[in-house]
Amino acid sequence: MTRIVIIQGHPSTNSRHFCHALADTYAQGATEREHEVRVIAIADLDFMLLRSKSDWEGAPPPPAIADAQQALAWAEHLVIIYPLWLGGMPALLKGFMEQAFRPAFMTGGASRGANWKTALKGRSSRIIITMGMPGFAYRWYFGAHSLKSLKRSILSLVGIGPNRHTLIGMIEGMSDAKRTAWLNAVRQLGVRAR
Repeated sequence: MTRIVIIQGHPSTNSRHFCHALADTYAQGATEREHEVRVIAIADLDFMLLRSKSDWEGAPPPPAIADAQQALAWAEHLVIIYPLWLGGMPALLKGFMEQAFRPAFMTGGASRGANWKTALKGRSSRIIITMGMPGFAYRWYFGAHSLKSLKRSILSLVGIGPNRHTLIGMIEGMSDAKRTAWLNAVRQLGVRAR
């Protein structure tokens, strides 16, 4: 049994999108195998964007972020689901990560100069990105730069790994049969907690 946190990174609060169906389906597959699942819906959280280094390093996180940090510390596996917007993750998801991965949380309160120790070391992740372009175009032509940045500059930096990914392209014109196939594939990822 694995403790899983699904970070639903779609910023929409007033309508459901394929990202929501993917998160629901992953959670269903995981609970069928008796994994424990918690969901952090970024669009439902109340937090401000950070505007200074001193806020990032020293200010206490808002209550919604403190709750999310507790869930992240509890988890053994993270699932991050979001749509590709302007070649990267939506700003609200990036703002959440800046808030949640504050130095005080990631280092367990260690002072400057101390050995880097992260609260999330040893966890794994699955990143699921939906996009309008073909997934291979994002990977090969655009170099999947935002995915690489998320893996290297955020997740690996805070000790999370391995970091696997699933790219789902051509989402707007996708047939119902193709959507069902993707949902079935994501359900199996949930069953295997991968």
